[in-house]
Amino acid sequence: MRDPYSLLGVKRDAGADEIKAAWRSKAKSLHPDHNQDDPNAAKRFTEVGQAYDLLKDPERRRRFDQSFDTQQTIMQQREAARQAEERAKAARARAEAVMEELARANAQRAQAQAQQQAQNQNQNQAGAASEPAEDMVERIFGSGAQRAAAGGGGSYRAQQQSTAQGSQHPGQQSAGQQSSGPKPNAQQQAQASSGARASDPSQDQASKAEPDEKPEAPKPATPLPLQAIELISTLVRRIRGEVPPPEKAPDLTVTASVSLEDLLELKPSQVTLSDEREVRFALEPGMSDGHVLRLKGQGLRLPNMQRGDLVVTLQVRKDNRFRLEEFDLHTVLPIKLEDAVLGGEAEVETPGGIVPVSIPAWTGSDQTARLEGLGLQKEDGSRGDLVVEFRVLLWEKPDDKVIDLMRHMRYGLFV
Repeated sequence: MRDPYSLLGVKRDAGADEIKAAWRSKAKSLHPDHNQDDPNAAKRFTEVGQAYDLLKDPERRRRFDQSFDTQQTIMQQREAARQAEERAKAARARAEAVMEELARANAQRAQAQAQQQAQNQNQNQAGAASEPAEDMVERIFGSGAQRAAAGGGGSYRAQQQSTAQGSQHPGQQSAGQQSSGPKPNAQQQAQASSGARASDPSQDQASKAEPDEKPEAPKPATPLPLQAIELISTLVRRIRGEVPPPEKAPDLTVTASVSLEDLLELKPSQVTLSDEREVRFALEPGMSDGHVLRLKGQGLRLPNMQRGDLVVTLQVRKDNRFRLEEFDLHTVLPIKLEDAVLGGEAEVETPGGIVPVSIPAWTGSDQTARLEGLGLQKEDGSRGDLVVEFRVLLWEKPDDKVIDLMRHMRYGLFV
């Protein structure tokens, strides 16, 4: 139903007399007899009658005002939840972009390190290939002074044996030479030691370069997943303005569509989330269209954060038989013209079956009958009502007697 205040053209704080006067004026101007060329005149006339029927009853008016304020609060909560979800989505998108950038940077760093290692290996191979022939021979076989000191002035064959043994262990004397040959004096030992050092220039270079060129061990880098987790947590905390860890992830808001039968029988319902999770919840007394319930710990799950809540808003599906207003059910009962004038009995459909209803004499389309206890269950255990809205219908074909009677009432004469 549309806003009754706007239909009657009055303010929300209007008094009963002002509302009644506005209804009379609207009903007179929108009456179908005065607007026969307008096919929507009867509908507007009915809406005005419903609006006046609601506002003239203080209790129904109070409940409508409370429902309107509740709907405004729910809309504000939905808007706040929607904005929070958009901020969370933006934070996740920025975090994913930064994660991709970190992965790209780490890949580039690993590729640069591999290229540097390959370049260093190529330089080492090039340095070995450019080594002079003399240095290579001296490095492998030792120098001439080393071979002379090892031979000790013996025969040519002994010198060849010393050379062969020197080729196996450059710069060192074998055990056989020490036992068979003459023992070298101190001067020969010094010369042999200097010759050994001269025969292996790479060792001298390594010993000189060791204190200056020793590479420093690189610090272990933080793994990429840990960097991404810390980054996401920092971004979400900054966006939501919550500093103390662990903070709670943003609430996830969804709308659950339920049928009127489910609310009447309080059957369990479920909702499917964006991550394909199905969350079940119970329908309890006091729930109606637009009711908001909070499911703790069923929302978003983010690293290093407390899991958020799931905020579910109930939306009752449209029913062709009944219309829901808070905890009351509304249904339309068409009645004949003679029953509207003289009164009578009729039957109306309810959630529990067909029940009889009395039609008072002189019942118009702006009048209702209330069947108590046939609506939704409230928190205190009571139930709403079934409101029967009467609608006066004419015959399918014009009736001459009724037409003559209406002309007599209008013009005061018989035709």
